[in-house]
Amino acid sequence: MAGMGTPLELLSPADQSRLRALRRMKAVALGALVFMALVFVTGFVLQNDIDAFAYVRAAGEGGMVGALADWFAVTALFRRPLGLPIPHTAIIPNRKDEIGRNLGEFVETNFLEGGVVRAKLASTPMAARLGSWLRQPEHAERVATEAAAMAQGVLRALSDDDVQDVIESLARQHLIEPGWGDPLGTWLERVIETGAHHGAVDLAADSVSAWLAANPDSFAGLVSRRLPSWVPSVAQRLVDHTVYNEAVTLVQAVRADPEHPARKAIDGYLSRLAENLQHDEVTRGKLEQAKATLFDSPGVRRLAAEAWGAAKQGLLRELEKPDSGLRGRIRDALAEIGGRLEDEEALRARVDAFVTDAAVFLVDRYRHDIASLITDTVERWDPQETTEKIELMVGRDLQYIRLNGTVVGALAGLAIFTVAHALFG
Repeated sequence: MAGMGTPLELLSPADQSRLRALRRMKAVALGALVFMALVFVTGFVLQNDIDAFAYVRAAGEGGMVGALADWFAVTALFRRPLGLPIPHTAIIPNRKDEIGRNLGEFVETNFLEGGVVRAKLASTPMAARLGSWLRQPEHAERVATEAAAMAQGVLRALSDDDVQDVIESLARQHLIEPGWGDPLGTWLERVIETGAHHGAVDLAADSVSAWLAANPDSFAGLVSRRLPSWVPSVAQRLVDHTVYNEAVTLVQAVRADPEHPARKAIDGYLSRLAENLQHDEVTRGKLEQAKATLFDSPGVRRLAAEAWGAAKQGLLRELEKPDSGLRGRIRDALAEIGGRLEDEEALRARVDAFVTDAAVFLVDRYRHDIASLITDTVERWDPQETTEKIELMVGRDLQYIRLNGTVVGALAGLAIFTVAHALFG
């Protein structure tokens, strides 16, 4: 501190103001001591000529004693008075670590206690205040902006390789390692029982019909190229045309008849497949092998990496733009949450209870670690720096002790002399 070790210009504005106030009070206290010294000298010189000045001398003498005693007491807290190695002086620099430990224990015992925290939080309408604050559009916008900035920082800090490893690990744990036969077979069995697959069959029939209508030339040579060369070309075209017409007729019949044999055949195949997936080891083994081959293929891994990269870049773009849809939805969601917290008493009660329980749990579990922050911080401080910090904070008030000691000492000296003179003459 300026005048105590640290240049004035290096202090914060608040510390500079405290230092100026401390200096003023030191000057006032010193002035009171000097004044009492003048009073004592005046009384001492004139007491032989004027009896009343004996009382003046006694008041000045007591005032000086009180001022010097309190100066010694205040100074002994921070340093050795006059640099003399007097026992039990420079208390703060010499017992800094013990003071830090005692302060940490005091905070832990009296403040970081579950009952104290619960009582304070129970009397504070936290959810209502949060809801009222969040309901304001500018506040919701502020929180959304801060949340977007934090999310961007997290996304940029994430390693793409690490994320891909995590995704692959989760996929392997939850998709690849568990068998698919039982759940897939059960699901397929329920689909068949409810007839939910009929829509898919109808869609397939419609798609095949539309393709046949649009691609009749695809049947040219489909069968005729396999006929002997001596068959006339007219017969060959007739064969291809007949095959095409039969395919169209079959598809139309399947589309029109819900009980068509082709549909029954599909139902039977799916039923057997569902049964085999649940009970046939060969079918289950083929499914597991196909699954492993699919997930272990480089193409799937590359697709997963590209999907994550695209998702990450898309999120970053949306989070960065203030007018993006994602930012807007976050802002609207926050405002909605604020409105609900302000309007719904049951929700407020649940939120308040959750916050209170969480705070009490954290305090009970980590109270010693939180209090040790005070102890460890004080232990790391330099003794001289600690002394200057504390003196800057409380030194001004301590100077009032010196000033009061001067006044009380003067009154006490006057009273003692008066009583003694009255009793003994």
